[in-house]
Amino acid sequence: MGFEQAGFSVIWSNDANPVFADLYSYGMTKWKQSKEPGAGMVSISCIKKIEDVPAQEIMKSAFPYGKPLLFGVIGGPPCPDFSVGGKNKGGKGINGRLSEIYIDRICGIKPYFFIFENVSGLYKIKKHRDYLKGLEDAAEGAGYCIDLKLLNALEYGVPQDRERLIMVGIKRKLVQRCLGRKVVKGERGWFYWPVPNYRNAKQKYRWPSIAAEGKRVIKPSAIPIRLTIHSILNRKNDPARLPNGKDCFKAYSKRFKTIKEGDTARKSFKRLHRYRFSPTACYGHNEVHLHPWRPRRLSVREAMRIQGVPDAYELPSEASLTTKYSIVSNGVPVPLAFKVAKSLRKFLDKANHRAIPDEKVNSPESDGKAGKPRAVNQKNR
Repeated sequence: MGFEQAGFSVIWSNDANPVFADLYSYGMTKWKQSKEPGAGMVSISCIKKIEDVPAQEIMKSAFPYGKPLLFGVIGGPPCPDFSVGGKNKGGKGINGRLSEIYIDRICGIKPYFFIFENVSGLYKIKKHRDYLKGLEDAAEGAGYCIDLKLLNALEYGVPQDRERLIMVGIKRKLVQRCLGRKVVKGERGWFYWPVPNYRNAKQKYRWPSIAAEGKRVIKPSAIPIRLTIHSILNRKNDPARLPNGKDCFKAYSKRFKTIKEGDTARKSFKRLHRYRFSPTACYGHNEVHLHPWRPRRLSVREAMRIQGVPDAYELPSEASLTTKYSIVSNGVPVPLAFKVAKSLRKFLDKANHRAIPDEKVNSPESDGKAGKPRAVNQKNR
């Protein structure tokens, strides 16, 4: 969604879970039809496990008439094996090994650019960092310039503390053409990373602590309202009036009434503070996040807003709550994805979207100009 907002066109996608594939189709179709009433159905192109889909098959499916002048691959291989709160099995885990397969498919497909997204633990935890270095080396060996950075969605206007590793890979000759110079192997910091709107937001502002019982909760004047939960849950902008606005598990536990607003230090049953940002959204997994002033969990729509998902996107009412919470919390916050995509497009625009001299282009539409850059989306969640 973030890449399409930035002008990319997604033409092939993969998700191995058929239930999530159906939710994706429903939600993306609703979103696109809200902008273009006549837009057709959106669907996942392939629901086979990515290890069972060779690069040649992907290329034939995505580009039956020949590859375009400029295309790339974007995706986020499953992250639980690298997560701080996960099992830390790393690259040997069932999910962790898919990161290696993801890079392997990129080396086989040979796109002009790629984006790899994962949790910060892949970079911060030493044993995972060694595995990541192997992925970097493989991509560089296949002719890509690599850059990577930890980005926090909070610094880009999302009311959520969600830090993610973003790796960018662009073909060496294309980088040289865009920058006007060569990038040596192993060099980092050459990419146009998006500039944060609220740099060091977690440390810069004096965020309120646990709210005192019985006292009015007042917003600290210096805190940008956009970075607070209140901005997406306030009564004037009530999410309950929207689709999925009342999709929520029933509150049976006494903790829904006893935990104070802002008490997020516990592992689960964290009650959000209306004038603070949300901890990392992980609904349907290990955590339960509570509404700041109501005795219940967050609704699916409220979770979407914390992820920066537009209100025009919705999920089918008949789908299970667990799958809806899972697909929302597994996603990349849309505003962060948009910022990364916008920076990538700005970088690629330096090449005027023309073919690289030493590459053969088989597209019948090759006229020296390419419109929207295209992206092959390997979600595989």
